[in-house]
Amino acid sequence: MSRSIPPGELTAAPTLHLAEICWKSRQPPASAGFPFDVPAIRALTTLELRAPVTFFVGENGSGKSTLLEAIALAANLPTVGARDLPRDPTLAAQRRLAAALRLRWAHRTSRGFFLRAEDFFGYVQRLAAERSALEQRLAELEDEYRRQDRSQLGLTLAQGPVRASLGEMTSRYGVELDSNSHGQSFLQLFQARLVPGGLYLLDEPEAALSPQSQLGLLAMLLESTAAGSQFLIATHAPILLGFEGADILSFDELPPARVPYESLPHVTLTRDFLNDRTRYLRELRKAVEGDG
Repeated sequence: MSRSIPPGELTAAPTLHLAEICWKSRQPPASAGFPFDVPAIRALTTLELRAPVTFFVGENGSGKSTLLEAIALAANLPTVGARDLPRDPTLAAQRRLAAALRLRWAHRTSRGFFLRAEDFFGYVQRLAAERSALEQRLAELEDEYRRQDRSQLGLTLAQGPVRASLGEMTSRYGVELDSNSHGQSFLQLFQARLVPGGLYLLDEPEAALSPQSQLGLLAMLLESTAAGSQFLIATHAPILLGFEGADILSFDELPPARVPYESLPHVTLTRDFLNDRTRYLRELRKAVEGDG
């Protein structure tokens, strides 16, 4: 359940849509099961969103992706993936969490979507299957009309809706989305679905992106936030986390808290390794040989 906040109740920036996430009651449900027993979720009080781009960071299992999925469910966002969120059997626990959350809106939007990198590949396969089915239907109609010696005009009219669907798909996604590299396909799909003034939730998008493609995504974030969109992104990627003006919420803190970019372990470890990779590799070799 969500509600719109009266003007003046929150002092959110004009480009913010979702302003706060909190429990419906004063504390989390007394359930002892997942996901309510995840420490960062159990410790959650009120999570205030202050920037057009908010990053969730933390180690695997910290609860960042679980909360992001629950927010997507509570906001009733459509998904770009293999399954719709309400029917995804892997999200039963997240649906329980979503039912316990209250979303507070600065400006309610019906635009946007939720995208998990792991579902992206399934979505591309679904698009390819839909294209193949449409092309097969065109061939079947042509064969049927020729066998029955029916007019070309009749065939053109019969194929019209199918060709319209193919044309719309091509206009939006290109001819063969699945023939591109993963990064190109991801960015192409992402850009095709973006509209101004939306709320977009992304779970570990870097899984499909090279460093160069991550810069491409940053450019899209810059353009989209300028057009009034808001993003919540769970990520480990130092390049994405470097988005200027973003809020970074660490789920390794209890409760989740804002942390500066420069202090992030993802950033410091990557920087230290690049500055002296020989030392790191030497220490790793010692550790491996010691275990042997």
